[in-house]
Amino acid sequence: MADHAASTLPRALVTGATGYIGGRLVPELLAAGYAVRALARTPEKLRDHPWAARTEVLRGDITDAGAVRTAMAGVDVAYYLVHALGTGRRFEETDRRAAQIFAHQARAAGVRRIVYLGGLTPRGVPERDLSPHLRSRAEVARILLDSGVPTAALRAAVIIGSGSASFEMLRYLTERLPVMVTPSWVRTRIQPVAVRDVLRYLVGCARLPDDISRTFDIGGPDILTYRDMMQRYARVAALPERLILPVPMLTPRLSSLWIGLVTPVPPGIARPLAESLRYEVVCHEHDIARYVPDPDGRPIAFDDALALALRRVRDAEVTTRWSNAAVPGAPSDPLPTDPAWAGGSLYSDCREQAVDAPPEALWRVVEGIGGENGWYSLPLAWVVRGWLDRLVGGVGLRRGRRDARRLRVGDSLDFWRVEEVDPGRLLRLRAEMRLPGLAWLEMTVGRDAQGRTLYGQRALFHPHGLTGHAYWWSISPFHAVVFGGMARNIAAAAEHSGAQGLAC
Repeated sequence: MADHAASTLPRALVTGATGYIGGRLVPELLAAGYAVRALARTPEKLRDHPWAARTEVLRGDITDAGAVRTAMAGVDVAYYLVHALGTGRRFEETDRRAAQIFAHQARAAGVRRIVYLGGLTPRGVPERDLSPHLRSRAEVARILLDSGVPTAALRAAVIIGSGSASFEMLRYLTERLPVMVTPSWVRTRIQPVAVRDVLRYLVGCARLPDDISRTFDIGGPDILTYRDMMQRYARVAALPERLILPVPMLTPRLSSLWIGLVTPVPPGIARPLAESLRYEVVCHEHDIARYVPDPDGRPIAFDDALALALRRVRDAEVTTRWSNAAVPGAPSDPLPTDPAWAGGSLYSDCREQAVDAPPEALWRVVEGIGGENGWYSLPLAWVVRGWLDRLVGGVGLRRGRRDARRLRVGDSLDFWRVEEVDPGRLLRLRAEMRLPGLAWLEMTVGRDAQGRTLYGQRALFHPHGLTGHAYWWSISPFHAVVFGGMARNIAAAAEHSGAQGLAC
Protein backbone atom coordinates (compact mmCIF):
# COMPACT_ATOMS: atom_id res chain seq x y z
CA MET A 1 0.00 0.00 0.00
CA ALA A 2 2.79 2.42 0.94
CA ASP A 3 4.61 1.75 -2.36
CA HIS A 4 1.36 2.27 -4.30
CA ALA A 5 0.68 5.54 -2.45
CA ALA A 6 4.20 6.76 -3.18
CA SER A 7 3.76 5.96 -6.88
CA THR A 8 0.75 8.28 -7.07
CA LEU A 9 2.60 11.24 -5.56
CA PRO A 10 4.38 13.80 -7.74
CA ARG A 11 8.06 12.81 -7.90
CA ALA A 12 10.94 15.18 -7.25
CA LEU A 13 14.55 14.47 -8.15
CA VAL A 14 17.12 16.13 -5.89
CA THR A 15 20.73 16.32 -7.00
CA GLY A 16 23.19 17.45 -4.35
CA ALA A 17 21.26 15.73 -1.53
CA THR A 18 24.52 15.18 0.37
CA GLY A 19 25.15 18.93 0.37
CA TYR A 20 24.03 21.74 2.64
CA ILE A 21 20.83 22.82 0.83
CA GLY A 22 19.95 19.46 -0.71
CA GLY A 23 20.11 17.66 2.64
CA ARG A 24 17.59 20.15 4.05
CA LEU A 25 15.37 20.26 0.98
CA VAL A 26 14.58 16.53 0.91
CA PRO A 27 12.57 16.47 4.19
CA GLU A 28 10.78 19.68 3.16
CA LEU A 29 9.67 18.05 -0.10
CA LEU A 30 8.55 14.91 1.72
CA ALA A 31 6.48 17.04 4.10
CA ALA A 32 4.98 18.86 1.10
CA GLY A 33 3.69 15.57 -0.35
CA TYR A 34 6.35 14.62 -2.87
CA ALA A 35 7.96 11.28 -3.49
CA VAL A 36 11.67 12.08 -3.49
CA ARG A 37 14.48 10.50 -5.45
CA ALA A 38 18.06 11.53 -4.68
CA LEU A 39 21.03 11.12 -7.03
CA ALA A 40 24.31 10.89 -5.12
CA ARG A 41 27.85 9.82 -5.94
CA THR A 42 28.09 8.26 -2.48
CA PRO A 43 24.62 7.11 -1.35
CA GLU A 44 26.12 5.75 1.89
CA LYS A 45 26.39 9.35 3.12
CA LEU A 46 22.60 9.56 3.19
CA ARG A 47 22.07 6.30 5.09
CA ASP A 48 21.84 7.82 8.58
CA HIS A 49 19.62 10.79 7.72
CA PRO A 50 16.21 10.57 9.45
CA TRP A 51 14.46 10.75 6.08
CA ALA A 52 16.59 8.14 4.27
CA ALA A 53 14.07 5.29 4.58
CA ARG A 54 11.39 7.40 2.85
CA THR A 55 13.62 8.41 -0.06
CA GLU A 56 14.71 6.53 -3.17
CA VAL A 57 18.48 6.95 -3.48
CA LEU A 58 20.33 6.23 -6.72
CA ARG A 59 24.09 6.09 -7.16
CA GLY A 60 25.46 8.28 -9.90
CA ASP A 61 27.36 11.39 -10.90
CA ILE A 62 25.74 14.44 -12.46
CA THR A 63 28.28 14.29 -15.30
CA ASP A 64 27.26 10.69 -16.16
CA ALA A 65 24.51 10.95 -18.78
CA GLY A 66 23.37 7.37 -18.21
CA ALA A 67 22.96 7.86 -14.46
CA VAL A 68 21.09 11.13 -14.99
CA ARG A 69 18.83 9.50 -17.59
CA THR A 70 17.90 6.75 -15.13
CA ALA A 71 17.31 9.27 -12.34
CA MET A 72 14.99 11.41 -14.52
CA ALA A 73 12.58 8.57 -15.33
CA GLY A 74 9.09 9.41 -14.07
CA VAL A 75 10.18 12.70 -12.48
CA ASP A 76 7.86 15.73 -12.33
CA VAL A 77 10.29 18.32 -10.95
CA ALA A 78 14.09 18.12 -10.98
CA TYR A 79 16.27 20.15 -8.61
CA TYR A 80 19.74 21.16 -9.72
CA LEU A 81 21.69 21.88 -6.53
CA VAL A 82 25.23 20.89 -7.49
CA HIS A 83 28.29 22.85 -8.52
CA ALA A 84 31.98 22.17 -8.99
CA LEU A 85 33.15 24.99 -6.70
CA GLY A 86 36.65 24.33 -5.42
CA THR A 87 37.39 21.38 -7.69
CA GLY A 88 40.20 23.14 -9.53
CA ARG A 89 40.79 25.54 -12.39
CA ARG A 90 38.52 23.65 -14.77
CA PHE A 91 35.46 23.84 -12.52
CA GLU A 92 33.60 26.08 -15.00
CA GLU A 93 33.96 23.44 -17.68
CA THR A 94 32.70 20.75 -15.30
CA ASP A 95 29.70 22.91 -14.33
CA ARG A 96 28.91 23.56 -18.00
CA ARG A 97 29.05 19.87 -18.95
CA ALA A 98 26.93 18.80 -15.97
CA ALA A 99 24.26 21.43 -16.69
CA GLN A 100 24.09 20.45 -20.36
CA ILE A 101 23.62 16.78 -19.47
CA PHE A 102 20.97 17.62 -16.86
CA ALA A 103 19.07 19.91 -19.26
CA HIS A 104 19.13 17.40 -22.13
CA GLN A 105 18.03 14.45 -20.00
CA ALA A 106 15.27 16.44 -18.30
CA ARG A 107 13.77 17.38 -21.65
CA ALA A 108 14.11 13.84 -23.01
CA ALA A 109 12.36 12.42 -19.94
CA GLY A 110 9.46 14.88 -20.15
CA VAL A 111 10.21 16.50 -16.79
CA ARG A 112 7.61 19.20 -16.07
CA ARG A 113 9.94 21.66 -14.31
CA ILE A 114 13.57 22.32 -13.38
CA VAL A 115 14.41 24.31 -10.23
CA TYR A 116 17.93 25.68 -9.82
CA LEU A 117 19.58 27.59 -6.97
CA GLY A 118 22.33 29.86 -8.26
CA GLY A 119 24.08 33.08 -7.35
CA LEU A 120 22.84 36.66 -7.41
CA THR A 121 24.82 38.70 -9.93
CA PRO A 122 25.45 42.47 -9.77
CA ARG A 123 23.51 44.84 -11.98
CA GLY A 124 25.47 46.36 -14.87
CA VAL A 125 28.50 44.05 -14.69
CA PRO A 126 29.07 42.07 -17.93
CA GLU A 127 29.12 38.33 -17.33
CA ARG A 128 32.69 38.05 -18.65
CA ASP A 129 33.86 40.43 -15.87
CA LEU A 130 32.30 38.46 -13.02
CA SER A 131 34.28 36.23 -10.70
CA PRO A 132 34.64 32.67 -12.07
CA HIS A 133 32.24 31.45 -9.37
CA LEU A 134 29.43 33.89 -10.24
CA ARG A 135 30.11 33.59 -13.97
CA SER A 136 29.69 29.81 -13.80
CA ARG A 137 26.48 30.10 -11.78
CA ALA A 138 25.06 32.50 -14.38
CA GLU A 139 26.05 30.19 -17.24
CA VAL A 140 24.41 27.18 -15.60
CA ALA A 141 21.18 29.18 -15.17
CA ARG A 142 21.25 30.11 -18.86
CA ILE A 143 21.80 26.49 -19.96
CA LEU A 144 18.87 25.27 -17.86
CA LEU A 145 16.59 28.11 -18.99
CA ASP A 146 17.39 27.24 -22.62
CA SER A 147 16.61 23.56 -22.07
CA GLY A 148 13.02 23.70 -23.31
CA VAL A 149 11.84 22.63 -19.84
CA PRO A 150 10.13 25.35 -17.75
CA THR A 151 12.83 26.45 -15.30
CA ALA A 152 12.89 28.53 -12.14
CA ALA A 153 16.43 29.79 -11.53
CA LEU A 154 16.62 31.26 -8.05
CA ARG A 155 19.47 33.69 -7.46
CA ALA A 156 20.68 34.19 -3.87
CA ALA A 157 23.56 36.15 -2.39
CA VAL A 158 24.61 35.18 1.15
CA ILE A 159 22.55 32.38 2.73
CA ILE A 160 22.25 32.62 6.52
CA GLY A 161 21.54 29.40 8.38
CA SER A 162 23.21 27.13 10.90
CA GLY A 163 26.03 25.32 9.15
CA SER A 164 26.10 27.35 5.93
CA ALA A 165 29.53 28.36 4.67
CA SER A 166 28.53 32.04 4.67
CA PHE A 167 27.21 31.86 8.23
CA GLU A 168 30.27 29.96 9.50
CA MET A 169 32.57 32.51 7.85
CA LEU A 170 30.66 35.40 9.42
CA ARG A 171 30.49 33.67 12.81
CA TYR A 172 34.17 32.82 13.11
CA LEU A 173 35.40 36.17 11.81
CA THR A 174 33.21 38.07 14.26
CA GLU A 175 33.67 35.85 17.31
CA ARG A 176 37.42 35.38 17.01
CA LEU A 177 38.53 38.87 16.00
CA PRO A 178 37.40 41.79 18.18
CA VAL A 179 39.75 43.94 16.06
CA MET A 180 39.97 43.22 12.33
CA VAL A 181 42.09 44.47 9.46
CA THR A 182 39.77 43.56 6.61
CA PRO A 183 39.55 43.64 2.79
CA SER A 184 37.75 46.56 1.18
CA TRP A 185 34.80 44.31 0.29
CA VAL A 186 33.48 44.69 3.85
CA ARG A 187 31.95 47.95 2.51
CA THR A 188 30.09 46.19 -0.32
CA ARG A 189 26.30 46.05 -0.06
CA ILE A 190 24.77 42.57 0.19
CA GLN A 191 21.20 41.29 0.54
CA PRO A 192 21.40 38.12 2.66
CA VAL A 193 18.57 35.59 2.85
CA ALA A 194 17.59 33.10 5.56
CA VAL A 195 17.95 29.43 4.67
CA ARG A 196 14.34 28.85 5.77
CA ASP A 197 13.15 31.25 3.09
CA VAL A 198 15.42 29.63 0.50
CA LEU A 199 13.90 26.21 1.25
CA ARG A 200 10.37 27.64 1.16
CA TYR A 201 11.00 29.19 -2.26
CA LEU A 202 12.58 25.99 -3.60
CA VAL A 203 9.58 23.88 -2.56
CA GLY A 204 7.10 26.48 -3.78
CA CYS A 205 8.70 26.71 -7.21
CA ALA A 206 7.80 23.08 -7.90
CA ARG A 207 4.19 24.19 -8.38
CA LEU A 208 4.77 27.23 -10.56
CA PRO A 209 2.53 27.50 -13.65
CA ASP A 210 4.01 25.81 -16.70
CA ASP A 211 4.34 29.11 -18.58
CA ILE A 212 6.74 30.53 -15.97
CA SER A 213 10.38 30.05 -16.98
CA ARG A 214 12.71 32.74 -15.67
CA THR A 215 15.15 33.85 -12.99
CA PHE A 216 13.96 35.05 -9.59
CA ASP A 217 16.08 37.11 -7.19
CA ILE A 218 15.62 35.97 -3.60
CA GLY A 219 16.77 37.93 -0.58
CA GLY A 220 15.76 39.01 2.88
CA PRO A 221 14.38 42.45 3.80
CA ASP A 222 17.79 43.85 4.86
CA ILE A 223 20.47 45.34 2.59
CA LEU A 224 23.74 45.51 4.53
CA THR A 225 27.48 45.81 4.05
CA TYR A 226 29.58 42.91 5.29
CA ARG A 227 30.80 45.24 8.00
CA ASP A 228 27.17 45.82 9.06
CA MET A 229 26.63 42.06 9.07
CA MET A 230 29.58 41.49 11.42
CA GLN A 231 28.42 44.23 13.80
CA ARG A 232 24.85 42.90 13.73
CA TYR A 233 26.17 39.40 14.44
CA ALA A 234 28.13 40.72 17.42
CA ARG A 235 24.98 42.38 18.76
CA VAL A 236 22.78 39.28 18.33
CA ALA A 237 25.49 37.05 19.87
CA ALA A 238 25.89 39.50 22.81
CA LEU A 239 29.48 40.35 21.89
CA PRO A 240 31.13 43.79 22.19
CA GLU A 241 31.12 45.96 19.08
CA ARG A 242 33.95 45.01 16.71
CA LEU A 243 36.64 47.39 15.48
CA ILE A 244 36.86 46.89 11.71
CA LEU A 245 39.60 48.55 9.64
CA PRO A 246 39.27 48.02 5.86
CA VAL A 247 42.56 47.78 3.93
CA PRO A 248 42.26 48.18 0.11
CA MET A 249 45.42 46.24 -0.75
CA LEU A 250 44.04 42.90 0.46
CA THR A 251 43.41 41.04 -2.82
CA PRO A 252 40.86 38.20 -3.14
CA ARG A 253 43.71 35.70 -2.85
CA LEU A 254 45.02 37.32 0.33
CA SER A 255 41.43 37.61 1.56
CA SER A 256 40.88 33.88 1.09
CA LEU A 257 44.09 33.08 2.96
CA TRP A 258 43.00 35.41 5.77
CA ILE A 259 39.58 33.74 5.89
CA GLY A 260 41.26 30.33 5.84
CA LEU A 261 43.43 31.19 8.83
CA VAL A 262 40.54 32.43 10.97
CA THR A 263 37.56 30.29 9.93
CA PRO A 264 36.98 26.58 9.20
CA VAL A 265 36.26 27.38 5.54
CA PRO A 266 39.24 26.14 3.46
CA PRO A 267 40.88 28.42 0.88
CA GLY A 268 39.40 26.42 -2.01
CA ILE A 269 35.92 27.55 -0.94
CA ALA A 270 36.89 30.81 0.77
CA ARG A 271 38.46 32.30 -2.36
CA PRO A 272 35.35 32.08 -4.60
CA LEU A 273 33.26 33.46 -1.72
CA ALA A 274 35.69 36.35 -1.21
CA GLU A 275 35.83 37.08 -4.96
CA SER A 276 32.02 37.21 -5.08
CA LEU A 277 31.85 39.63 -2.15
CA ARG A 278 33.65 42.27 -4.25
CA TYR A 279 30.38 42.91 -6.09
CA GLU A 280 27.24 44.58 -4.84
CA VAL A 281 24.67 41.77 -4.81
CA VAL A 282 21.23 43.26 -4.20
CA CYS A 283 17.93 41.91 -5.52
CA HIS A 284 16.57 43.68 -8.58
CA GLU A 285 13.04 42.35 -7.96
CA HIS A 286 11.03 40.22 -5.54
CA ASP A 287 8.57 38.71 -8.03
CA ILE A 288 8.86 35.29 -6.36
CA ALA A 289 6.43 36.54 -3.69
CA ARG A 290 3.63 36.63 -6.31
CA TYR A 291 3.88 32.85 -6.65
CA VAL A 292 5.31 31.82 -3.26
CA PRO A 293 3.93 34.37 -0.78
CA ASP A 294 6.07 35.35 2.22
CA PRO A 295 4.60 34.66 5.68
CA ASP A 296 3.57 37.91 7.36
CA GLY A 297 4.21 39.66 4.06
CA ARG A 298 8.02 39.66 4.11
CA PRO A 299 11.00 37.27 4.31
CA ILE A 300 12.84 36.60 7.58
CA ALA A 301 14.89 39.57 8.79
CA PHE A 302 18.68 39.25 9.05
CA ASP A 303 18.82 39.51 12.85
CA ASP A 304 16.08 36.88 13.19
CA ALA A 305 17.93 34.56 10.80
CA LEU A 306 21.09 34.97 12.89
CA ALA A 307 19.21 34.25 16.12
CA LEU A 308 17.65 31.11 14.63
CA ALA A 309 21.02 29.88 13.36
CA LEU A 310 22.77 30.56 16.67
CA ARG A 311 20.03 28.73 18.57
CA ARG A 312 20.51 25.70 16.32
CA VAL A 313 24.26 25.77 16.90
CA ARG A 314 23.93 26.09 20.67
CA ASP A 315 21.25 23.37 20.87
CA ALA A 316 23.34 21.02 18.65
CA GLU A 317 20.50 20.84 16.11
CA VAL A 318 22.50 21.58 12.95
CA THR A 319 20.98 19.18 10.40
CA THR A 320 23.45 19.85 7.56
CA ARG A 321 26.69 21.81 7.24
CA TRP A 322 28.66 23.30 4.35
CA SER A 323 31.23 20.55 4.93
CA ASN A 324 28.66 17.79 4.26
CA ALA A 325 29.76 17.83 0.64
CA ALA A 326 32.96 15.94 -0.11
CA VAL A 327 36.18 17.92 -0.15
CA PRO A 328 37.54 18.15 -3.72
CA GLY A 329 40.55 15.92 -4.10
CA ALA A 330 39.83 13.98 -0.91
CA PRO A 331 40.30 10.20 -1.11
CA SER A 332 37.27 8.17 -2.11
CA ASP A 333 38.72 4.69 -2.59
CA PRO A 334 37.25 1.91 -0.43
CA LEU A 335 39.00 0.91 2.76
CA PRO A 336 41.68 -1.55 1.56
CA THR A 337 40.78 -4.49 3.81
CA ASP A 338 39.02 -6.75 1.29
CA PRO A 339 40.59 -10.16 0.69
CA ALA A 340 41.18 -9.09 -2.92
CA TRP A 341 43.18 -6.02 -1.86
CA ALA A 342 46.19 -5.74 -4.12
CA GLY A 343 46.98 -2.08 -3.93
CA GLY A 344 50.53 -2.35 -2.67
CA SER A 345 51.81 -1.45 0.77
CA LEU A 346 49.40 -0.86 3.62
CA TYR A 347 50.91 0.35 6.87
CA SER A 348 49.01 -0.02 10.13
CA ASP A 349 49.29 0.86 13.79
CA CYS A 350 47.04 -1.37 15.91
CA ARG A 351 46.36 -1.03 19.64
CA GLU A 352 44.05 -2.64 22.20
CA GLN A 353 43.21 -1.46 25.69
CA ALA A 354 41.14 -3.21 28.37
CA VAL A 355 38.66 -0.77 29.88
CA ASP A 356 37.18 -1.00 33.36
CA ALA A 357 33.84 0.42 32.27
CA PRO A 358 30.68 -0.77 30.47
CA PRO A 359 30.85 -0.85 26.66
CA GLU A 360 28.17 1.87 26.58
CA ALA A 361 30.44 4.28 28.49
CA LEU A 362 33.34 3.56 26.12
CA TRP A 363 31.15 4.08 23.06
CA ARG A 364 30.02 7.48 24.34
CA VAL A 365 33.64 8.59 24.45
CA VAL A 366 34.42 7.13 21.00
CA GLU A 367 31.39 8.73 19.34
CA GLY A 368 32.10 12.04 21.06
CA ILE A 369 35.68 12.31 19.81
CA GLY A 370 36.96 15.39 18.00
CA GLY A 371 35.59 18.92 17.93
CA GLU A 372 35.52 20.49 21.38
CA ASN A 373 36.41 17.14 23.01
CA GLY A 374 39.69 16.85 21.11
CA TRP A 375 41.64 13.70 20.25
CA TYR A 376 42.80 12.52 23.69
CA SER A 377 46.53 12.86 23.10
CA LEU A 378 49.01 15.71 22.69
CA PRO A 379 46.51 18.50 21.86
CA LEU A 380 49.31 20.76 20.63
CA ALA A 381 50.46 18.12 18.12
CA TRP A 382 46.94 17.87 16.66
CA VAL A 383 46.65 21.66 16.46
CA VAL A 384 50.02 21.94 14.70
CA ARG A 385 49.01 19.19 12.25
CA GLY A 386 45.82 21.10 11.54
CA TRP A 387 47.71 24.33 10.88
CA LEU A 388 50.16 22.57 8.57
CA ASP A 389 47.23 21.17 6.62
CA ARG A 390 45.71 24.64 6.25
CA LEU A 391 49.01 26.05 5.01
CA VAL A 392 49.05 23.58 2.10
CA GLY A 393 45.39 24.26 1.21
CA GLY A 394 43.75 21.49 3.27
CA VAL A 395 40.67 21.68 5.48
CA GLY A 396 42.60 21.87 8.77
CA LEU A 397 41.33 20.88 12.18
CA ARG A 398 38.61 23.49 12.71
CA ARG A 399 35.61 22.01 10.92
CA GLY A 400 34.60 20.49 14.26
CA ARG A 401 31.42 18.43 14.50
CA ARG A 402 27.86 18.82 13.26
CA ASP A 403 26.51 17.34 16.52
CA ALA A 404 28.36 17.23 19.85
CA ARG A 405 27.12 13.73 20.74
CA ARG A 406 26.09 11.82 17.63
CA LEU A 407 27.85 10.98 14.36
CA ARG A 408 26.42 9.74 11.11
CA VAL A 409 28.02 8.46 7.92
CA GLY A 410 29.21 11.38 5.79
CA ASP A 411 29.71 13.83 8.66
CA SER A 412 32.87 15.91 8.60
CA LEU A 413 34.87 15.61 11.82
CA ASP A 414 37.77 18.06 11.97
CA PHE A 415 40.04 16.85 9.15
CA TRP A 416 38.34 13.45 8.96
CA ARG A 417 35.15 12.20 7.29
CA VAL A 418 32.94 9.58 8.95
CA GLU A 419 33.04 6.58 6.64
CA GLU A 420 31.22 4.04 8.82
CA VAL A 421 29.31 4.00 12.10
CA ASP A 422 28.01 0.81 13.67
CA PRO A 423 26.50 2.18 16.91
CA GLY A 424 28.09 0.69 19.99
CA ARG A 425 30.71 -1.19 17.98
CA LEU A 426 32.63 0.66 15.25
CA LEU A 427 33.62 4.15 14.14
CA ARG A 428 35.75 4.48 11.01
CA LEU A 429 37.14 7.82 9.85
CA ARG A 430 38.74 8.67 6.51
CA ALA A 431 41.42 11.37 6.45
CA GLU A 432 40.73 14.48 4.37
CA MET A 433 43.93 16.30 5.24
CA ARG A 434 46.55 16.69 2.50
CA LEU A 435 48.64 13.49 2.59
CA PRO A 436 50.87 11.55 0.18
CA GLY A 437 48.45 8.63 0.42
CA LEU A 438 45.15 7.46 1.90
CA ALA A 439 44.59 7.19 5.66
CA TRP A 440 41.93 5.82 7.99
CA LEU A 441 41.42 5.73 11.75
CA GLU A 442 39.22 2.95 13.09
CA MET A 443 37.94 2.60 16.68
CA THR A 444 36.04 -0.42 17.98
CA VAL A 445 34.26 -1.41 21.18
CA GLY A 446 33.99 -5.08 22.14
CA ARG A 447 34.82 -7.64 24.81
CA ASP A 448 37.87 -9.84 25.31
CA ALA A 449 37.96 -13.56 26.20
CA GLN A 450 37.52 -12.71 29.89
CA GLY A 451 34.41 -10.64 29.16
CA ARG A 452 36.11 -7.31 29.85
CA THR A 453 35.31 -4.24 27.77
CA LEU A 454 37.95 -3.89 25.06
CA TYR A 455 38.89 -0.78 23.09
CA GLY A 456 40.46 -1.41 19.67
CA GLN A 457 42.23 1.25 17.61
CA ARG A 458 43.72 0.90 14.14
CA ALA A 459 45.41 3.55 12.00
CA LEU A 460 45.88 2.59 8.34
CA PHE A 461 47.94 4.31 5.65
CA HIS A 462 48.20 3.43 1.97
CA PRO A 463 51.18 5.43 0.61
CA HIS A 464 51.37 7.02 -2.81
CA GLY A 465 54.88 6.65 -4.19
CA LEU A 466 58.16 7.10 -2.41
CA THR A 467 56.94 10.29 -0.72
CA GLY A 468 54.16 8.32 0.95
CA HIS A 469 56.55 5.69 2.30
CA ALA A 470 58.91 8.40 3.56
CA TYR A 471 55.99 10.18 5.24
CA TRP A 472 54.94 7.06 7.17
CA TRP A 473 58.43 6.22 8.37
CA SER A 474 59.14 9.83 9.34
CA ILE A 475 56.13 9.96 11.67
CA SER A 476 56.22 6.35 12.92
CA PRO A 477 58.53 7.21 15.87
CA PHE A 478 55.72 9.44 17.24
CA HIS A 479 53.02 6.77 16.99
CA ALA A 480 53.70 5.32 20.44
CA VAL A 481 53.13 8.75 21.95
CA VAL A 482 50.21 9.90 19.79
CA PHE A 483 48.27 6.69 19.16
CA GLY A 484 49.36 4.94 22.35
CA GLY A 485 48.42 7.96 24.43
CA MET A 486 45.14 8.24 22.55
CA ALA A 487 44.14 4.66 23.39
CA ARG A 488 45.07 5.04 27.07
CA ASN A 489 43.29 8.37 27.46
CA ILE A 490 40.12 7.20 25.73
CA ALA A 491 40.04 4.21 28.09
CA ALA A 492 40.60 6.50 31.09
CA ALA A 493 37.84 8.86 29.94
CA ALA A 494 35.44 5.93 29.57
CA GLU A 495 36.34 4.63 33.05
CA HIS A 496 35.78 8.09 34.53
CA SER A 497 32.44 8.40 32.71
CA GLY A 498 31.42 4.89 33.79
CA ALA A 499 32.32 5.63 37.42
CA GLN A 500 30.24 8.81 37.35
CA GLY A 501 27.32 6.86 35.92
CA LEU A 502 27.52 4.32 38.74
CA ALA A 503 27.72 7.10 41.32
CA CYS A 504 24.52 8.63 39.97
